[in-house]
Amino acid sequence: MATVLKSFLSGEWRAGSGKRAELVNPSTEEVLAEASTEGLDFRGALSFAREKGGRALRAMSFAQRGELLKKLAKVVADAREELIALGLANAGNTRSDAKFDIDGASATLMYYAELGSTLGEARFLADGEGIPIGRSARLFGQHLLVPREGVAVQINAFNFPAWGMGEKLAAALLAGMPVISKPATSTAMMAHRMAELWAQSGALPEGAFSFVCGSIGDLLSHLGPQDVVAFTGSGQTAAQLRRLDNLARQNIHLNVEADSLNSMVLGRDVELGTEAMNLFFSDVVKEMTQKAGQKCTAVRRIYVPRDRMDQVREELVQRLSEVRVGNPADERAQMGPVATAQQLRDVRAGIDQLARSSEVATGGSKPIDAAGVPPGKGYFVAPTMLLMSNPSIEADVNGLEVFGPVATLMPFAQTAALVNLIVAGGGGLVSSIYSDERRFIEEVVAGIAPHHGRLTIAGEKVAGQSVPPGTVLPQLLHGGPGRAGGGEELGGMRGLALYQQRVALQGHRPLVEHLAGTLKDSAHSSRA
Repeated sequence: MATVLKSFLSGEWRAGSGKRAELVNPSTEEVLAEASTEGLDFRGALSFAREKGGRALRAMSFAQRGELLKKLAKVVADAREELIALGLANAGNTRSDAKFDIDGASATLMYYAELGSTLGEARFLADGEGIPIGRSARLFGQHLLVPREGVAVQINAFNFPAWGMGEKLAAALLAGMPVISKPATSTAMMAHRMAELWAQSGALPEGAFSFVCGSIGDLLSHLGPQDVVAFTGSGQTAAQLRRLDNLARQNIHLNVEADSLNSMVLGRDVELGTEAMNLFFSDVVKEMTQKAGQKCTAVRRIYVPRDRMDQVREELVQRLSEVRVGNPADERAQMGPVATAQQLRDVRAGIDQLARSSEVATGGSKPIDAAGVPPGKGYFVAPTMLLMSNPSIEADVNGLEVFGPVATLMPFAQTAALVNLIVAGGGGLVSSIYSDERRFIEEVVAGIAPHHGRLTIAGEKVAGQSVPPGTVLPQLLHGGPGRAGGGEELGGMRGLALYQQRVALQGHRPLVEHLAGTLKDSAHSSRA
């Protein structure tokens, strides 16, 4: 009998009623668990989090909140092997993929824990320096950042059940806001176990953390103007959220991280056999196959100089065709399945749509024999690279994101045309340039930077230290404009701003400085 996954609301684990959603092993299609939220009291859970959790967190200093995050990071690290096993079983992760997810969660929690330590005993933040605003220095202004008095509802995608939950939660708790975390149901077993361990640890103040396993139900209809929604998922779902009457009517702050047609560009100066070229090949394969290509930061479009197309094609086809696809429980497997049956249907349909204007160089949409899997079982697709000899702005490759191990290789000649093609993707999370040619890099960065949240530049000088573009670092911004959702997460201190209200104090300078100092350095009355 499948395990029933409960939700953690108002300080208690509660099971929903009615029909339950099934969580399966995407390699074998075996049902592992079930979840439902029908009948749960979301209005009461929000009130509990605001009144109990919010009050407790706002009474803590940044250093104290940082200590809380440090304990949560340790809980994740200590349970690493147990969580890896859940990633293999429920998310289709290889061991390497699961480690990437779990270690990303614990590392991000620890980064924000250390940031809390550096902020010390303050409870609120000064935003910049104070400024005289009158004819004399007596009239003075100072901006402050204070935590909102609501709840951060954090809705995470299916591809990173650990890291997605950890990165959102870290910034919100450090900022002083309680969290209600909602993972995608299909791969929720890892996140659910993390939630159980955090609740058992005793590290969290009552009401500071809640967890929803199953449908989001009517949760968002009970939000108010002090609440925040942080969403990661498809652009289609994000558009539905933006149209929700309650969110629009109450001007509830909504942060979205959605689709992204990320690009990788090979510069003309990079020669075969160099460290930079080997890094390019390695990163392309990693960003296509890690998590079976189910990453918002995965590469979808690859641009190389026209006279290098044959060389690059040959090398990438060989490397991708050697990737062993199979059940992550089989040690031979280097890439697992996509997460759900619907994902498999969508990926196959997407490959077929792209193939109408491109050539399939390796892989494709047909069923494959995966290692360690009964015939006909599992949601497997081969790493697939397509070729488009004459890319155009209007082509499907610039409008369709196939959320799997799929990318298209295309040539470029002129830098200006390359920039236009990249920008045609409508805004992205991260794109990468592999070159040491400064003029070329300057032109590409100047052209595509307004359309991205992050750019990585790798060349011969940093080949031995470069971090793959798909690795989201807590120190740097994660988010992007346009189709990427228009949101921002992480970025060090910037990540706290989503959960804080900027307020300007103005008045007699000694009084303003006194109030700013009081608000920063002490718990301020019962409203703290």
